[in-house]
Amino acid sequence: MQFIDQKTALSEHDHHNDNTRPFLADTSRQKWSFITRRVCPSDATSLTTKITPSPGDLVLAKIGQIAQHTKIQLRSGRRSQLYAGDRVVVAYGNRYASDQFEAEVPNDLSTCHFVAAGGIAAAMISKLQSLKVPTALEPVGLLTDVHSEILNLSRYRIRDSNSARSSVVPCIAVLGASMNAGKTTATANLVRGLSLAGKRIAAIKVTGTGAGNDLWAYEDAGAALTLDFTDAGFASTYKLTANVIEGCLNRLVLHAAHQPGIDAIIVEVADGLLHSETADLAQSSAFREHIQAVLFASGDAMGAVAGTQWLEQRGIEVIGITGALTASELAMAEVESATGLRAFSKEALASASIQSIFRVAM
Repeated sequence: MQFIDQKTALSEHDHHNDNTRPFLADTSRQKWSFITRRVCPSDATSLTTKITPSPGDLVLAKIGQIAQHTKIQLRSGRRSQLYAGDRVVVAYGNRYASDQFEAEVPNDLSTCHFVAAGGIAAAMISKLQSLKVPTALEPVGLLTDVHSEILNLSRYRIRDSNSARSSVVPCIAVLGASMNAGKTTATANLVRGLSLAGKRIAAIKVTGTGAGNDLWAYEDAGAALTLDFTDAGFASTYKLTANVIEGCLNRLVLHAAHQPGIDAIIVEVADGLLHSETADLAQSSAFREHIQAVLFASGDAMGAVAGTQWLEQRGIEVIGITGALTASELAMAEVESATGLRAFSKEALASASIQSIFRVAM
């Protein structure tokens, strides 16, 4: 096996001619993305180009032509401007976003795309028409440790908890009709209201694509603990099997419930009910075990009616309606008349009085 020095490893020469080469983790020279925040950079000692990438594998890549994404979220949470030629450490992952890209992990280390600011490398399949093409990524090599094992996010996931405490910690899920229905806004404002009522709240994003925005929204609202699927070892949850996503929910909820002083857990599920991962999770045994009630977000009254009917037909209690539709008093009146449920604006959710309104679930 031939080794070369770090300077040569990061040169413009064709790196596919070598299978393995040394690597010195340097967060001042390489931009380590947000989803690597649990990774210990010093674990990375070498690079390999021999193995087909898998979801969650860490890759050193060079930024090619700048297009849709112009910034990367760093481990610290700071958004760093991207320049052509920048070296970044990201993870391979699949992406499903109806308002951005659908993308999947490629079969090799050829040029691909930077499809999420939190640090996702993938090959674009489709995009929203109004978007630019994704920023280009030129992989240099997969990161490996001293034993030549590829570094994957799964290595750094939180540990399983043997605690059964989740059964006594109230847990509310926020589901929605689609992307941009207002789920994260609702989650953050519910965290705010319950926190003002004196509760210590854990906020969890159980599915989606790795990025910091939602976690920061929860934290800003007063969450005592924030977690997402990257803490469970996944770059994204698109194309994961139903059993794996159930395991992710179990791991995150049990971890949160085991932390001292947590009074309630709010779980946001990404995308809408027509997304297979969301639908499968909502009907899973893990969801029934952990979730007492659902707050449903929608951009319009018809979506809210259809969504609540879908959930109630499956025996899932909906405690209220929220989302972008609550910007309209007329839409709120429509949905309350059609469903018999109360519609909550973000202001109502952010009030300390929400604790008494949600006492059935709490």
